[in-house]
Amino acid sequence: MKKLFCKIVLLLGISILALPVVGQDRIPVLTLGTFHFNFPNLDRVQVAEADQIDVLMPKYQAEIGNLVTKLAEFKPTVIVIERQPKMQNRIDSLYGLYLAGKYELKRGEEEQIGFRLAKMMGISKLYCVDEWGEHYTRIADLMDREDSEEYKGFERSFEEHADSAMVFDPEDVFKEKGIIAELKVLNKRENIQKSLGNYLIGPFKYESSPYDYTGVDFESGRWFNRNLRIFRNIQRVPVRSADRILVIFGAGHLNLLNYFFECSPEYHLVDTSQYLEQ
Repeated sequence: MKKLFCKIVLLLGISILALPVVGQDRIPVLTLGTFHFNFPNLDRVQVAEADQIDVLMPKYQAEIGNLVTKLAEFKPTVIVIERQPKMQNRIDSLYGLYLAGKYELKRGEEEQIGFRLAKMMGISKLYCVDEWGEHYTRIADLMDREDSEEYKGFERSFEEHADSAMVFDPEDVFKEKGIIAELKVLNKRENIQKSLGNYLIGPFKYESSPYDYTGVDFESGRWFNRNLRIFRNIQRVPVRSADRILVIFGAGHLNLLNYFFECSPEYHLVDTSQYLEQ
């Protein structure tokens, strides 16, 4: 009995020692969810040309400058952006030209926010961590058979489904109220959580045949697998104990990335709202 008690005490001691210390051992992470400043309209979110803004206009440039100054208060030492690792050399080259005064920033948020802030903080490199998800073989085969009735039926499920009224789609405010006002909406915790619900209705519930998992398996690859891969890429970024990571990504990704950071024993998720106050 005494030996068993000693073993339990020893195991408890090891477990306590293994627990991460918030704010000390965990790496602070600030996630900034954005709309895409250059409006590529390649995502689920589509913005009509008449509703877009030009972030290169002086009033928006001034606003971005103020935003970058506020983000600098977080004191990031590492910045990761929504670009795939295969683009790392391209981003390194452009950022190098920017530092040398030989490159004018384009509209993308990775440059307008990322490049500016990295330069301000003396950061030599921004890390590309985006990735596409991978589908199960059956779903990949379905995506290749665009002329099949099964594919056409699945495609219709994106527009014709009984859950349309439940889709969470907050109204854009950047045109009327500005960029920072829009970022406040996008980074509001409640809105981030609600946005994940969009991936649990509509196409998610589609079945090619009764009680199969066509929609579930599709969203598993398109969204859940993709964001797990992005998170893994962030884990691959070399960091030291004193580092502080800023994640600049399309706001939709935060419905999973923030959850991963909150659950991870490696990171401590920092409240973004304090850096969006003017």
